[in-house]
Amino acid sequence: MVRFLAILMLVALPSGAMAQQLANQLFGAHDRASQQDPMPIGSYAKGCAAGLVELPETGPTWQAMRLSRNRNWGHPVMIDYLIDLSETARDLGFGRGLYIGDISQPRGGPMTSGHASHQIGLDADIWQLPPDRLNLTRAERESISSIPVRSADQRSVTRNWTSRHHALMKAAASDPRVDRIFVAAAVKIEMCKTATRADRDWLQKIRPVAGHDTHFHVRLKCPRGARYCETQTPTVRELSNGGNGCDDTLMWWVTDYLDPPKPTKKPKEPAPRQRHPREFTMADLPRQCQNVLASP
Repeated sequence: MVRFLAILMLVALPSGAMAQQLANQLFGAHDRASQQDPMPIGSYAKGCAAGLVELPETGPTWQAMRLSRNRNWGHPVMIDYLIDLSETARDLGFGRGLYIGDISQPRGGPMTSGHASHQIGLDADIWQLPPDRLNLTRAERESISSIPVRSADQRSVTRNWTSRHHALMKAAASDPRVDRIFVAAAVKIEMCKTATRADRDWLQKIRPVAGHDTHFHVRLKCPRGARYCETQTPTVRELSNGGNGCDDTLMWWVTDYLDPPKPTKKPKEPAPRQRHPREFTMADLPRQCQNVLASP
């Protein structure tokens, strides 16, 4: 009923008033995808998505988790990728496949809680817990938790990290559809240590990011023909040092990042606060997002 009322209010808004509405409230009100051709619109952290597809709650090699969030919607390329990777996970001995966390809301867009990205149907979280069952009930999917593969002090991997995790991450990153994969810094360090010298190019896609101790975050490239999708600019690290990110700067994440050195100079003026996507109005998003909201 709440979702229905929110959508009814949206239809009644004049275009100027809609532009000032909080985008996360409007996108969060929809429980189904728009009846449009699939199209990611805008950037991963400032956009929306038309014609998303729902990942089935359960399949031969996967289960979607936290169903109450209704965030198991993605671009068809993402849904195909996740199903393919779940089959690979099973074949690698990573339990029975994959437990898959948040992808996007039915029409993408900013969320009322959690992620800053996951807005255009091309991001997905994959649990580090190898599934031993693929018949979890809806209630069990709300209560069960993944496992941490990074230590509490953030400096190393835990005993939960295995060669199967390494093999799964390599397979995930080696897929040409993938742009990058976000992991805990300790995971990237461990993978750099154990990868063979002759087979390291795929490590370029593995990126250290704060958090990500119980899941890894896959981000796909903009699909071919997605004219409204904004791809990411390559980083300096991608263009230097062989591009695998296993150089000395990686250790910053477990040294200066965790224990910043005392400043020796007068601190600079703090940068202006960046607004969180939860604060975005419709005016902040691409104009095509209004059409996504208005679509049946």
